[in-house]
Amino acid sequence: MNDPIQQWLAAGGRIIMLPGWRSSGPEHWQSVWQARYPGIERVEQADWEHPVAGPWVRALDAQLGDSDAPVILVAHSLGCITVAHWCALHGRGGRIAGALLVAPADVRRPTVPHQFTGFVPLPQRPLPFPTLLIASDDDPTCHLDRATAFAEAWGARQVTLAGAGHINVDSGHGTWPQGIRFLRQVLQSARRGRLHQPRPRSPRTRDGESVASLEAAPTLIRAGLDKARHGVRTIAY
Repeated sequence: MNDPIQQWLAAGGRIIMLPGWRSSGPEHWQSVWQARYPGIERVEQADWEHPVAGPWVRALDAQLGDSDAPVILVAHSLGCITVAHWCALHGRGGRIAGALLVAPADVRRPTVPHQFTGFVPLPQRPLPFPTLLIASDDDPTCHLDRATAFAEAWGARQVTLAGAGHINVDSGHGTWPQGIRFLRQVLQSARRGRLHQPRPRSPRTRDGESVASLEAAPTLIRAGLDKARHGVRTIAY
């Protein structure tokens, strides 16, 4: 058994998929990988159509549970933003050994779906585990400059693909064998504790938001959790 993914799962490690808005259908690479490696888990959201940051973060936390087994997160689109919010709320990554973040969605873009609730301001603290961010130079959900800003703020190594769109079924990324190679790289780097090296932060972010406003994100999520319990939903931008 020479496949690092199989080795990781056989040794008791976990791999958890975090799909984006409307989940990932059966032809999406996240679903294809799960079929190939049955031990891979997936975070299931109660409402895929109307994503709310608080419940989405809670679903990830519930999936992680109390297990001490090392975890690799594999997130796509809005799932990447969910990972950043989880880290902002819970501080140290702890059991998280590494992450593959693919095509993070820019939830501040002018065309962001109106269904998105509570995902801004965006956490921009370094993620406390080895992180590989895969961006595309023509992703309709996130300009390359914004993806680069995310990678810099989160302390992630960035790989930019040419003409890869949103790296999903619509852009021709079904099985996405290149992505499997990226995942294996994250696994190997997680064992070595490399790949991730937080960068120093400037007082202001690239898009002009103050650090104080960005770091208010966990407070907004907690407020969103309280409102969700009482059936109240508000748009945070």
